[in-house]
Amino acid sequence: MYDPCYTCRRRRIQCDQSQTPCKKCIKAGLECFDKRPLRWVKGVAIRGKLQGLTVKDASATSAAWAVLDRVQRKDGSIKSISSALTESDYNDTDRSGVNLSLALEVGPISNLDRTSRYYLDYYDDQICKLFIVYDSEENPFRRLISLAMNNSVLQKAALALAARHRANSGRSFDNPAVEASTDLMQAHQDALVFKHQAIQGLTFALNDPTISGQDTTVASIFLLIFLDLLESGSDKWNFHLEGAKRLITHSQLQSGASQDPGRTVQEIRKFIIRQIRLIETLGATFVRPRVLSGSTSLDQPDALLDETVEQSFLGCPEYLLHAVQCLSAYRDSIAESQPQTPKTSHTHIQDITSVLGLIQNFDCYTWASSLPESHKSSSRDLGTLCKLAQSYKLGALIYGQRVLDSLTNATTPQDELVSELIGVIDAVRDDGSLLKCVLWPIFVAGLECRSQAQRDFLIISMEKFWMDTNCLNAVNAAKALQSYWQKEDKQESSPTQWIFDIGDLDHDWLFI
Repeated sequence: MYDPCYTCRRRRIQCDQSQTPCKKCIKAGLECFDKRPLRWVKGVAIRGKLQGLTVKDASATSAAWAVLDRVQRKDGSIKSISSALTESDYNDTDRSGVNLSLALEVGPISNLDRTSRYYLDYYDDQICKLFIVYDSEENPFRRLISLAMNNSVLQKAALALAARHRANSGRSFDNPAVEASTDLMQAHQDALVFKHQAIQGLTFALNDPTISGQDTTVASIFLLIFLDLLESGSDKWNFHLEGAKRLITHSQLQSGASQDPGRTVQEIRKFIIRQIRLIETLGATFVRPRVLSGSTSLDQPDALLDETVEQSFLGCPEYLLHAVQCLSAYRDSIAESQPQTPKTSHTHIQDITSVLGLIQNFDCYTWASSLPESHKSSSRDLGTLCKLAQSYKLGALIYGQRVLDSLTNATTPQDELVSELIGVIDAVRDDGSLLKCVLWPIFVAGLECRSQAQRDFLIISMEKFWMDTNCLNAVNAAKALQSYWQKEDKQESSPTQWIFDIGDLDHDWLFI
């Protein structure tokens, strides 16, 4: 065999081209096709909204589905989600992601109703690449699809994500509440129905000790956190986060060392634990002290925390996350009502100064160049990854300095750091893969900037973030900043106190 087989190309894996059939097809138990096979089916289409229908049936059905089965491109044209997936059959380079597996297409997915299949396609095509730095066939969000086929709660959570993202696509950044078109209103209704079904199923699962400990239950709660980012960024994310942490901790205590969950489930479990730590660490910086438990029960051995951007929601270096976690712990200690002794205060000052020094010495280039490489992802760029790490490094330095200032009763000028951070944000603003990862640094820069030009730039950056992600938490982040600027300009707040004051907003926001 001299050319890769069709089956491997269709599965988006590298064919070994060793023999016919190839070894990878033999191992997967699939038929190895040299070229796309001809398939005879009953009806006018192999899949999609016309699957299995006769010409007479198809003409009636296609009209009813015309409204739902449309999605607007960035250039304003209309394209069918289902057809976008089908087109990749004919062009193997159309998408960075992968289609649903062949086994799923002819297996459990065939039992779904058409609305669910539409949104499952949408989840595969849009959601999976949204909440990951770089999409690849190792994408953990896509691996959840196979688990969702056998678990209704996880399935409904995934469908709710897809429907909400679809409904948000027609909204405006300046006025997202404006009534949308008929098809987007239908997507809004679908999102509410799927969310209700997911919450109902989750309530039932949590009341069953056997089901509550399953990985699919934790994964369902995990997806509901991301649903909150799409809906507002201020609803129930912190409750979902605490619930997921308790379930994971309970599962770790109950599981025996001899139990083997299987490689796929184990990888998904590790991914969820890593991302929950990330969400907790960054989320804690913009909420009231002690809102989150700050539990260390999810701390894992170094082997579990091996970093790869193909397995990361935001790509923030683990080293910097740990530093921010330490700084938040000091902030919470300072916020406690008990007065600190001079000795305790001096010790904290030394410790925070030490943490700031470690952050300052963090080498973004060394971090980016030492990340494990995946031969299955070709979109990674070393320079842009350095910029991503730099944005979190600068944000952590600014945050840490304000924690230190609150102890020393100082107001350290940070104009240079803010300008540098805004420059980094500008450098990644046109990279869709990275801009969706830097809302936290953007918000930190906004809390510190004084110039109107800088403020305008950051609001524009948030608007582009919204256009790229359809996450309403970006809209609310812009509103929160504008409200904070009004108070600051009236000298109602101190620049050093935002680490405490920002958590006193009317909601517990998750700006990531």
